[in-house]
Amino acid sequence: MLNEPATRRHYRQVADQIMAFVADQGLAPGERLPSERDMAEQFSLSRPSLREALIALEVEGHVEIRMGSGIYLSHQAPGESRPIEGGAPFEILQARCIIESAVAEEAARHVSAKLIEGLDRNLTEMAAALHDTPSAIRLDGAFHIAIAQGIGNSVLTHLMAASYEQRLSPFFERFSVHFEGPRTWRLALAEHGAIRDAIAEGDPSAAREAMRHHLTESQRRFSENFTPDPN
Repeated sequence: MLNEPATRRHYRQVADQIMAFVADQGLAPGERLPSERDMAEQFSLSRPSLREALIALEVEGHVEIRMGSGIYLSHQAPGESRPIEGGAPFEILQARCIIESAVAEEAARHVSAKLIEGLDRNLTEMAAALHDTPSAIRLDGAFHIAIAQGIGNSVLTHLMAASYEQRLSPFFERFSVHFEGPRTWRLALAEHGAIRDAIAEGDPSAAREAMRHHLTESQRRFSENFTPDPN
């Protein structure tokens, strides 16, 4: 039924499960939680599902993720945080992959000199911003929105812009802190170049697959380990 309360987001359910485990184990502030691999196995979760829950808890101040060290219970007093809201990053990226693959395909059917000039300008600016993540994020969004604009459909353009706004949420921003930098932006830039080339060649199939590859790889990069697993 449309008027029934929305189901709690999966990452929220997992986050609650983790905090219930913390309480059951009597873990004190500053103590280390089990490794990602151990928690994934114990709770029967995929790494992406666990990752979203852990980063949600970090944004809320319940845990501290120390890259290359582990996940630690924070010293935050009870009641100091408020649960975050909004879409889960992996869910957003999956939705974008489905929608934007079709958008890139259609853009290749409506290719114009103006669109390619705009994409080329964007690629040049992004190449100069690989060490500046806020600028890279802005230019990344501009690239994807420009492709939708090239079709000439205002609904699609607004949809792309609204989708990309979620990229600026505190939840997504924390993923950026952990996983984005010059290396990942260099990979994204190369993938953008492949999308640009397929659109410029007027090849709908290649444009669709280039966009699908790019957004699938974006999900994979956010799935890389941020803590060591025991041998």
